[in-house]
Amino acid sequence: METILHEKYSFNSPVLRFLTYIHHNVASSPRIKREKRFATNIQLRYPIRPRYKCCVYGDEQHCDEARLYKIPHMSMDDLRRMNKDKKKKKKLEHRYHAFLASDNVIRQIPRILGPGLGRMGKFPTLVTHTELLRDKIEQMKTTIRVHLKKSPFINVPVGHVNMTEEQLISNISMTINCIVALLRKHWQHVRKVFIKSTMGPSHRLY
Repeated sequence: METILHEKYSFNSPVLRFLTYIHHNVASSPRIKREKRFATNIQLRYPIRPRYKCCVYGDEQHCDEARLYKIPHMSMDDLRRMNKDKKKKKKLEHRYHAFLASDNVIRQIPRILGPGLGRMGKFPTLVTHTELLRDKIEQMKTTIRVHLKKSPFINVPVGHVNMTEEQLISNISMTINCIVALLRKHWQHVRKVFIKSTMGPSHRLY
């Protein structure tokens, strides 16, 4: 793994004007169809996005806290006003990597904003008043969502090319171990494991 990371992901191409991310792909056995479907969060050791953007859909208390720490936020009134402008709503959905919502706000999100965030896999994460917004966002920076659906492939981001080899190896290893542990027959249901960058070819690890 160290050789592949060193040779293939040690620098960004000067032609590209965006940061190249590294994805981890697990190709499962055809027998995976018998597996119980799952969607779970995996907590990694290192953040996978250096410029992580999160917006808070908050009640008055959370909006005050977000304002204090200069965290992007919107109140219920802001959401209702924005819902009338479809272009603004779509722009907001794409501007942030994730969303947080107060417990008394999150129940109203589908009614006000519709199913858009859910379809994009960005439905807000619940934040309570016993949690600090800054701590919650720091936790989300190292959290990835893993789905096992009908497809025999599991694809998750694990880092970017500006990370060190040690950081990438740690994130990749934790991801593989967690996914394999969730499969009923563990490694017996894994055919291949790859990593690839955003614009690059795949490289087989297993």
